[in-house]
Amino acid sequence: MNRMSVAEFKEARKLPLIVVLDNVRSLHNVGSVFRSCDAFRIEAVYLCGITATPPSAEIHKTALGAEDSVEWVYFEHTQDAVRKMQEEGVFVYSIEQVEGSTALQNLELKADQRYAVIFGNEVKGVQQEVVDMSNGCLEIPQFGTKHSLNVSVTAGMVIWEFARKHFLGKTL
Repeated sequence: MNRMSVAEFKEARKLPLIVVLDNVRSLHNVGSVFRSCDAFRIEAVYLCGITATPPSAEIHKTALGAEDSVEWVYFEHTQDAVRKMQEEGVFVYSIEQVEGSTALQNLELKADQRYAVIFGNEVKGVQQEVVDMSNGCLEIPQFGTKHSLNVSVTAGMVIWEFARKHFLGKTL
């Protein structure tokens, strides 16, 4: 299937996207997010607050080694991660249903911009203070009786949309 090695992955050009997990409880969700980040060659994962970090057998169970290929950093406070990214010129989106949020399908990207997306706790979502610090919010329109998706499913959809829009017509 012409897959690259971990060493090749680390040297390869990345999608200019940082994925931030804000107090995600489930280690299986963390592992699934790592796996999606590997699939779309994102820049890094920031693990914040109570979010578990590798090495972990439970993360590995769903990451299947992606925790070794994708760069990751731990922050005790998500707010510190947001400040660091914004100081580096990263445009930060929280993934939340809030007034004035942008529907994911309406996302517009600038070719020379780095981005970050923050995914929140399975029950409480992204912390309000973190939402307030963000440059904007994205949400996935939903049409059923539920008003939320599993955090790892949401991450996969959002990461794919960034990859699709960023690399449309381009080759990694």
